[in-house]
Amino acid sequence: MNKIKFLIFFYLFVLTLTSSFGQSSVFDAELEVQVYPTGFIPGLRLEKGFADRNAIHLRVGYNIVRHGDAGVHQKEEGGGFGFSLGYRRYLKADYEKWFLGVRTDFWFNSIDWADDINTQTASSGNSKITVFQPTAEFGYVLLLKSGEWFITPSIAAGVEVNIKTKGAETGQGLILLLGLSLGKRF
Repeated sequence: MNKIKFLIFFYLFVLTLTSSFGQSSVFDAELEVQVYPTGFIPGLRLEKGFADRNAIHLRVGYNIVRHGDAGVHQKEEGGGFGFSLGYRRYLKADYEKWFLGVRTDFWFNSIDWADDINTQTASSGNSKITVFQPTAEFGYVLLLKSGEWFITPSIAAGVEVNIKTKGAETGQGLILLLGLSLGKRF
């Protein structure tokens, strides 16, 4: 609960700061989904525009991890809540169409792992992982007829780094994410 309070406070603080950067009143709320080869991230993203073509955003979500045998162990599954802080630069002044961005995610995952499954030497356990995941993103905001609703497909690439591990090490490394969001502009 303290993490949620912190995120709400931080986002309100950032909104206050950005009001001094320009006259933009663009504020977006989105339901976002990102998929990657070994997982799935549903989340809620809030974005505030500032200084003509710039925007900052905050996302809260849940990272569903299914590394399978692509991690350190024969089987790795789990997930956890987390948040993202990011910046986007829109190529058009109206905060639509093409954009480039950077985002940093922090995930607090609980991963169940197993090795030598169905053998006498089978072993298993649970690891608590704090993940730092910086990415660069590219996407397109498509405003729907009303001008209030929009769809945003995106692609992001970066690295997943386990910065804190309680238990056995689990998979980490390069990551490619495909995203899709549905949002409302205020």
